[in-house]
Amino acid sequence: MTILVTGATGNVGRLVVRGLGSDVRALTRNPAHASLPAGVEVVQGDLDEPASIPFDGVEKLYLFVHPPTAAEVVARAVKAGVRRIVTLSSGAVTHGYDTSHHLPVEQAVEASGVEWTHLRPGEFAANKIDLWGPSIRADGTIVHPNPDEFGQPIHEADIADVAIKALLEDGHAGKAYNLSGPPQLTQRQMAAALSEVAGRELRFRDVTVEEALAYYVSVGWPEEIARYILGIAGYEGGDPDDFADYEFVVSPDYERLMGRPYRTFAQWARDHRADFIGE
Repeated sequence: MTILVTGATGNVGRLVVRGLGSDVRALTRNPAHASLPAGVEVVQGDLDEPASIPFDGVEKLYLFVHPPTAAEVVARAVKAGVRRIVTLSSGAVTHGYDTSHHLPVEQAVEASGVEWTHLRPGEFAANKIDLWGPSIRADGTIVHPNPDEFGQPIHEADIADVAIKALLEDGHAGKAYNLSGPPQLTQRQMAAALSEVAGRELRFRDVTVEEALAYYVSVGWPEEIARYILGIAGYEGGDPDDFADYEFVVSPDYERLMGRPYRTFAQWARDHRADFIGE
């Protein structure tokens, strides 16, 4: 049995590859720079070019793909003999904010006729590496216009845990798992956790939303996504989603599946110390 992991060098995919251990085929555009564990079959392929993906002998698929090629990727996988697909989707689907990004991928997988499981995580803690990392490493500051704003970031390892379980075990077909992350924190509380691992006090810059947007774009974030992160646009652009009455609940799916609570943001900060101190 071979499991094909797409997005194998991403934050989640890399951990899925590591956790599966054997019989893994890792797909990447550049195998020479993949830095994956020894023994993993690393193959070249591009999800934007479905014909390049080596599905021969693959029975299970961890799928992280964008809508334009999703249907063709899934069709080729099923034709080659894939019988189980675990999809990395988004909690935005659950809350009705996503109709054109992750939802079409879910729909293509469900229409394929094979066993499917969707993973719907919320805010990725790993976003802080690119959003906050550059300024923390430069001068110990954080660019965010509202330090008391709440968030609920999830450790990418929690997402990988569930992906591995759904790939290896039966009983998950037809399920969409909401992976919220641990209880909510303010941005200030997240900064305190990072201060502890960085070994110095971090401070927020006094910036407007517009200044923060310009900064995020300058460090490489697509403007559409940066606008959503800052609450000045909806998930798919346009008017902002109304979060005034949004309740940051902790979904029970992870603890029920894994038998333990979500990893905390403090744990995530410790695991990513090097990303914030420049080592």
